[in-house]
Amino acid sequence: MEIALRAVRDSDLPVFHRLMTDPEATRMAAFGPEDPYDPDAFAIHWQRLRECSKVLRTVLADGEVVGTASVYGVAGEREVTYWIDRAYWGRGVATAALRALLAEVPERPLYARAAADNAGSLRVLAKCGFRETARAHGYAGARGREIEEVVLILEAPGTPGEMKPG
Repeated sequence: MEIALRAVRDSDLPVFHRLMTDPEATRMAAFGPEDPYDPDAFAIHWQRLRECSKVLRTVLADGEVVGTASVYGVAGEREVTYWIDRAYWGRGVATAALRALLAEVPERPLYARAAADNAGSLRVLAKCGFRETARAHGYAGARGREIEEVVLILEAPGTPGEMKPG
Protein backbone atom coordinates (compact mmCIF):
# COMPACT_ATOMS: atom_id res chain seq x y z
CA MET A 1 0.00 0.00 0.00
CA GLU A 2 1.38 3.41 -0.97
CA ILE A 3 1.00 6.12 1.69
CA ALA A 4 1.35 9.78 0.71
CA LEU A 5 0.58 13.21 2.14
CA ARG A 6 -0.78 16.22 0.27
CA ALA A 7 -2.29 19.60 1.08
CA VAL A 8 -5.85 19.49 2.44
CA ARG A 9 -8.53 20.29 -0.12
CA ASP A 10 -12.08 21.44 0.61
CA SER A 11 -13.30 18.19 -0.98
CA ASP A 12 -11.50 16.25 1.82
CA LEU A 13 -13.61 17.79 4.60
CA PRO A 14 -16.69 15.56 4.12
CA VAL A 15 -14.40 12.51 4.36
CA PHE A 16 -12.78 13.90 7.53
CA HIS A 17 -16.25 14.53 8.96
CA ARG A 18 -17.23 10.90 8.29
CA LEU A 19 -14.00 9.63 9.90
CA MET A 20 -14.33 11.87 12.94
CA THR A 21 -17.92 10.86 13.60
CA ASP A 22 -17.18 7.12 13.65
CA PRO A 23 -18.25 6.33 17.25
CA GLU A 24 -15.51 3.76 17.91
CA ALA A 25 -12.74 5.94 16.46
CA THR A 26 -14.01 9.00 18.33
CA ARG A 27 -14.10 7.10 21.64
CA MET A 28 -10.58 5.75 21.10
CA ALA A 29 -9.14 9.14 20.13
CA ALA A 30 -11.01 10.69 23.09
CA PHE A 31 -9.98 14.22 22.08
CA GLY A 32 -11.13 16.00 18.93
CA PRO A 33 -13.59 18.59 17.72
CA GLU A 34 -15.91 19.78 20.50
CA ASP A 35 -19.02 18.58 18.67
CA PRO A 36 -18.00 16.54 15.61
CA TYR A 37 -21.65 15.72 14.86
CA ASP A 38 -22.59 19.36 14.31
CA PRO A 39 -21.57 20.20 10.72
CA ASP A 40 -21.24 23.92 11.48
CA ALA A 41 -19.03 23.31 14.53
CA PHE A 42 -16.97 20.86 12.47
CA ALA A 43 -16.48 23.48 9.73
CA ILE A 44 -15.40 26.06 12.33
CA HIS A 45 -12.97 23.52 13.84
CA TRP A 46 -11.38 22.93 10.43
CA GLN A 47 -11.16 26.63 9.67
CA ARG A 48 -9.23 27.09 12.93
CA LEU A 49 -6.95 24.15 12.07
CA ARG A 50 -6.19 25.65 8.68
CA GLU A 51 -5.29 28.96 10.33
CA CYS A 52 -3.14 27.67 13.20
CA SER A 53 -1.41 24.61 11.76
CA LYS A 54 2.19 24.83 10.67
CA VAL A 55 1.56 21.86 8.37
CA LEU A 56 -1.85 20.32 7.67
CA ARG A 57 -1.99 17.30 5.36
CA THR A 58 -4.42 14.79 3.94
CA VAL A 59 -3.28 11.18 4.26
CA LEU A 60 -3.73 9.06 1.12
CA ALA A 61 -3.54 5.26 0.87
CA ASP A 62 -3.23 4.14 -2.74
CA GLY A 63 -4.66 7.52 -3.75
CA GLU A 64 -7.73 7.34 -1.46
CA VAL A 65 -8.31 9.87 1.35
CA VAL A 66 -7.94 7.91 4.60
CA GLY A 67 -7.07 10.55 7.16
CA THR A 68 -5.28 13.68 8.21
CA ALA A 69 -1.97 14.56 9.89
CA SER A 70 -0.75 17.91 11.14
CA VAL A 71 1.73 19.89 13.18
CA TYR A 72 0.31 22.85 15.07
CA GLY A 73 1.16 25.28 17.84
CA VAL A 74 3.91 27.77 18.53
CA ALA A 75 7.61 27.11 17.95
CA GLY A 76 9.15 25.08 20.76
CA GLU A 77 5.72 23.71 21.76
CA ARG A 78 4.45 22.29 18.47
CA GLU A 79 2.39 19.10 18.58
CA VAL A 80 1.64 16.43 16.03
CA THR A 81 -1.78 14.95 15.57
CA TYR A 82 -3.30 12.48 13.13
CA TRP A 83 -6.59 10.71 12.47
CA ILE A 84 -6.79 7.60 10.32
CA ASP A 85 -9.88 5.83 9.01
CA ARG A 86 -10.66 2.89 11.32
CA ALA A 87 -10.74 0.57 8.29
CA TYR A 88 -6.98 1.19 7.98
CA TRP A 89 -6.01 0.67 11.63
CA GLY A 90 -3.31 -1.93 12.22
CA ARG A 91 -2.02 -1.74 8.63
CA GLY A 92 0.91 0.66 9.12
CA VAL A 93 -0.89 3.66 7.62
CA ALA A 94 -0.61 5.90 10.69
CA THR A 95 3.07 5.07 11.17
CA ALA A 96 3.90 5.74 7.51
CA ALA A 97 1.87 8.97 7.52
CA LEU A 98 3.50 10.23 10.72
CA ARG A 99 6.99 9.39 9.42
CA ALA A 100 6.22 11.34 6.22
CA LEU A 101 4.96 14.29 8.27
CA LEU A 102 8.07 14.25 10.48
CA ALA A 103 10.29 14.22 7.39
CA GLU A 104 8.45 17.30 6.14
CA VAL A 105 8.80 19.13 9.48
CA PRO A 106 12.38 18.69 10.74
CA GLU A 107 11.83 21.09 13.67
CA ARG A 108 12.45 19.53 17.09
CA PRO A 109 11.30 19.12 19.73
CA LEU A 110 7.80 18.06 18.72
CA TYR A 111 5.19 16.85 21.18
CA ALA A 112 2.21 14.49 21.04
CA ARG A 113 -0.60 13.45 23.35
CA ALA A 114 -2.68 10.29 23.39
CA ALA A 115 -5.26 8.77 25.67
CA ALA A 116 -3.38 6.42 28.02
CA ASP A 117 -5.55 3.50 26.88
CA ASN A 118 -5.01 4.18 23.16
CA ALA A 119 -2.37 1.47 22.73
CA GLY A 120 -2.40 1.70 18.92
CA SER A 121 -1.60 5.41 18.84
CA LEU A 122 1.05 5.04 21.54
CA ARG A 123 2.72 2.28 19.45
CA VAL A 124 2.69 4.53 16.35
CA LEU A 125 4.30 7.38 18.28
CA ALA A 126 6.97 5.08 19.78
CA LYS A 127 7.80 3.64 16.34
CA CYS A 128 8.35 7.21 15.14
CA GLY A 129 10.77 7.99 17.98
CA PHE A 130 8.50 9.72 20.51
CA ARG A 131 9.04 8.91 24.18
CA GLU A 132 6.78 9.45 27.16
CA THR A 133 7.62 12.44 29.32
CA ALA A 134 4.56 12.81 31.54
CA ARG A 135 1.04 11.75 32.36
CA ALA A 136 -1.75 14.28 32.64
CA HIS A 137 -5.52 14.36 33.00
CA GLY A 138 -7.83 16.17 30.64
CA TYR A 139 -11.49 16.31 29.78
CA ALA A 140 -12.20 14.00 26.84
CA GLY A 141 -15.37 15.20 25.14
CA ALA A 142 -15.80 11.94 23.25
CA ARG A 143 -15.97 10.07 26.54
CA GLY A 144 -17.77 12.72 28.55
CA ARG A 145 -15.27 12.59 31.40
CA GLU A 146 -11.71 13.35 32.43
CA ILE A 147 -9.19 10.71 31.39
CA GLU A 148 -5.47 10.05 31.72
CA GLU A 149 -3.37 11.06 28.75
CA VAL A 150 0.26 10.43 27.87
CA VAL A 151 2.46 13.37 26.89
CA LEU A 152 5.31 12.46 24.53
CA ILE A 153 8.28 14.22 22.95
CA LEU A 154 10.37 13.73 19.84
CA GLU A 155 13.74 15.33 20.44
CA ALA A 156 16.50 16.30 18.04
CA PRO A 157 18.88 13.46 17.06
CA GLY A 158 21.60 13.01 19.64
CA THR A 159 19.52 14.45 22.48
CA PRO A 160 20.00 12.45 25.70
CA GLY A 161 17.14 10.02 26.22
CA GLU A 162 16.14 9.94 22.55
CA MET A 163 14.76 6.59 21.41
CA LYS A 164 15.62 5.31 17.96
CA PRO A 165 12.60 4.69 15.66
CA GLY A 166 11.75 0.97 15.43
